[in-house]
Amino acid sequence: MIKELSIQTRQQIELQDITAEVQQLVSRAGIQEGLAVLFVPHTTAAVTINENADPDVAMDMVQGLDKLIPLHDNYRHQEGNSAAHIKCSLIGASEQIIISKGRLQLGTWQGIYFCEFDGPRRRKLQVKLLPG
Repeated sequence: MIKELSIQTRQQIELQDITAEVQQLVSRAGIQEGLAVLFVPHTTAAVTINENADPDVAMDMVQGLDKLIPLHDNYRHQEGNSAAHIKCSLIGASEQIIISKGRLQLGTWQGIYFCEFDGPRRRKLQVKLLPG
């Protein structure tokens, strides 16, 4: 069973907490035990799991990535979004999360972030729910 979230990003670079939306997909599907596989079908966006208790963590992650991979750095790609491609490859296009008792098994401080590196845009996140 594949579900899809539509995500509207608002900034060129942002991390958007999508934990509640993914949990809603799991709840609506009625899956009590299994696995959620998240996949971003874009080359300039990613998905990650990190702390969501303090919003400063997401802002620090954006700032840290910008220091490692600056927006402009004599890249050759003509579209001008090479930094976004590099950040996407570093963070990754997928995550897997165990489902138990109908809940995503995230740690106390963990949340799921959609990572936009070339926005703002309307994006997709595919979620494959595997019962069992």
